[in-house]
Amino acid sequence: MKQSVFLGTLAATTLLAGAALAQGTSTLDTVKARGELNCGVNTGLVGFAAPDANGNWQGFDVAICKAVAAAVLGDASKVVYIPTTSSDRFEQLTSGKIDLLARNTTWTFSRDTDLRMDFVGVNYYDGQGFMVRKDLGVSSAKELNGATICIQTGTTTELNLADYFKANNMTYTAVPIETNAEGEQQYLAGACDAYTTDASGLAATRAAFADPENHIILPEIVSKEPLGPSVRHGDNAWADIVGWTLNALVAAEEYGITSTNIDELATSSQNPEVQRLLGTSGELGKMIGLEPNWAMNAIKAGGNYGEIFAATIGESTPIGLARGLNAQWTQGGLLYAPPFR
Repeated sequence: MKQSVFLGTLAATTLLAGAALAQGTSTLDTVKARGELNCGVNTGLVGFAAPDANGNWQGFDVAICKAVAAAVLGDASKVVYIPTTSSDRFEQLTSGKIDLLARNTTWTFSRDTDLRMDFVGVNYYDGQGFMVRKDLGVSSAKELNGATICIQTGTTTELNLADYFKANNMTYTAVPIETNAEGEQQYLAGACDAYTTDASGLAATRAAFADPENHIILPEIVSKEPLGPSVRHGDNAWADIVGWTLNALVAAEEYGITSTNIDELATSSQNPEVQRLLGTSGELGKMIGLEPNWAMNAIKAGGNYGEIFAATIGESTPIGLARGLNAQWTQGGLLYAPPFR
């Protein structure tokens, strides 16, 4: 798509979104009327959100967009992916340019209250780390005194970095960057000794290097970074839809519902929780203004949480992330979906 056409489409979409907000139209009604979900994603982070060789967006966060579109519109392909940077993502959400922010974004007090965003859950429990070249000869973040560090502006990473270095009586020189692509470029060009961001982001960035084996992620995790999708404050019905769609993916893994057996379980399962989740009993869909099979459609879009994790960022992918804290609560992790009843 030519840039002028894209910008024109985005401008028109923004006007429609602004008008809808002004008239008090619900996000659900706006999305249904438009026939597409406007989903804010990263500008490009392999494994989480990035277009493939054919221009099709793929990744762990992209899967949330697809699941919500499938739940609401019955079609996982009805998504317009809108790249957002760390500095403009919140404005894009609050202004109505996007319906959902599914970009690796940390849930914090100030973002939830002062920026008036509603985080609807955590889809990845993370923490901030540091990546350096092996030949730097550093094995701990506490050896980075006096280092130059590439860091994205407008992120929690900035405050965490300052706090960590102050607490350890160290100094550093920040090299501000706008996007992960810029950070990768600056780091590889030697503009900084270390790159700091969420550890998952570092793993994704390193996986894209020509020589990933020559770069190491240091062992220290210096913060809590609960990452999750968010929506505009004030539309509780839309927040319920997005939040419970995420819960459906998590619950599906717990109950053994996969993209391959879901049709069979919809007709054969004797588990009341599974029956309610898949819409074969109860009226959960009606309660949130969706069809009875809304959760079934969401799960079919890319599989359950575990399937999505394994396909996009898991240990068998170039990203190579272990489940860790993101394992189900029954496996020692923090994933826990509230009951579907």
